[in-house]
Amino acid sequence: MSQSKGFALVTGASSGIGAAYAARLAERGHDLILVARRLDRLESLADQLRGLYGRTVETVQADLANEPDVAQVENILSSHPNVQMLVNCAGLGALGPATSPAAAAVGGMLKVNVLALTQLSLAAAKRFAAAKSGTIINIGSVVAFMPVASAGGYSGSKAYVLNFSRALQAELAESNVTVQVVMPGPVRSEFFGDKPSPFPEHLFMDSEMLVDTALIALEQGEMVCFPNLQEIEAWQAVEAARGGLVKGFSQTGKPAPRYSK
Repeated sequence: MSQSKGFALVTGASSGIGAAYAARLAERGHDLILVARRLDRLESLADQLRGLYGRTVETVQADLANEPDVAQVENILSSHPNVQMLVNCAGLGALGPATSPAAAAVGGMLKVNVLALTQLSLAAAKRFAAAKSGTIINIGSVVAFMPVASAGGYSGSKAYVLNFSRALQAELAESNVTVQVVMPGPVRSEFFGDKPSPFPEHLFMDSEMLVDTALIALEQGEMVCFPNLQEIEAWQAVEAARGGLVKGFSQTGKPAPRYSK
């Protein structure tokens, strides 16, 4: 077995993007701490990765919609001696018209997509900043830019992931801590369950291809990664427009003339 690159803690690791990150990071020489609700799947994946790559793989059964479980994972990030990377892949959807999803489903989504991701990222940031080394990867979504009907809560949660991750990037810039936010389009996974997808099949990317692309972007220093965006100039134009908007509303505390009666 080759020398370890340190432990990577991956949430949502029992399927989809999380499982793909686990496999790719093990292949690249990381030991793993895999976190998810379904322990049977975690153990099966852990056995597979141990056999393929000879890495140390630990499993933690945790539902990140439950505060005690989040605290358990947070404690691992704070106390484990060799964690070098956090990958926040756990996420929920609660899609549907605003009048139909149960409040509990929306609340659970926000607990996982926003609160748990925030708590774990902050725990990792504190640890990594003190060590002046470490990587945090958060999974956003292109729906952060698409506040469409039937996905309001989900879109809002992913807009939070983008803005929160970018704020961390700015805060940790002098600490040698890397923060990447990955903004995928539709991904082949269990996200939609047994419901039909609202997207045509040709827009979907495999989880493994997504992760391979995001890791290449990480190596290239691309800290906001849109894996299927063909022309990066489109994102650069959004950034330039955002800068102009910020400049525009930071010039004065007076109302704009268009609001004068």
